[in-house]
Amino acid sequence: MFRLSTFFLILAAATSLAPAQTTLLPPSSLSSSSSDQPITARQRADWFALSTLGPESIAGGLISAGWGMLFNKPREYGTQWEGFGKRYGMRLTGVSVSNAMEAAIGAIWDEDPRYLRSQSESFGGRVGHIVKMTFLTQRRQGHLAPAYARYIAISGSNFLSNSWRPDSQATLGDASLRVALGFLGRMSSNAFQEFWPDVYQGFWRKDLSTKVLPTAKNLPVLKPGPE
Repeated sequence: MFRLSTFFLILAAATSLAPAQTTLLPPSSLSSSSSDQPITARQRADWFALSTLGPESIAGGLISAGWGMLFNKPREYGTQWEGFGKRYGMRLTGVSVSNAMEAAIGAIWDEDPRYLRSQSESFGGRVGHIVKMTFLTQRRQGHLAPAYARYIAISGSNFLSNSWRPDSQATLGDASLRVALGFLGRMSSNAFQEFWPDVYQGFWRKDLSTKVLPTAKNLPVLKPGPE
């Protein structure tokens, strides 16, 4: 439990530094059911909506905007409530663009943006799976492949955001750093989806076989196909 708590604290701290890449705790595919069926257009739209406007995204935006306000970054926005609103809006715009790109481009290549939970029982194996699934995705045929749509979405949205960011955060170096933090943020969301059922069960001592996460809306847990 100590290792698990420490792991979450590190990832949460890292994610708070990633202001416009991904949601803090996207609900994605967590559920009590499982399915080998390819993602449908409706499920793809649900993923976009929940990852962009769900409670976890809102919480991530509040933390990100508060962090920026605390350290006055970007400095052009100041430390007043108006600046808080601008920071929140800037992050939400970036998240919306990134998620829309991943959902739309991923549909072309039949990439499923939802997280695939590990079947490993070891902590190390699950952490390795979290890292692996940051860069891989499941295709319609059931096999894992590079998440090309995610690469394009995270990279493209962060460089594109230079067009609406203040000058102090609109350099190529800033965009490159945001891309790296974007993948780190995605990794943290994978960790949440991987370990949250265990944490939930540990705190409440309840069988999760008939329960779903509060914001999951019954999106299926995917079973990994042949790699």
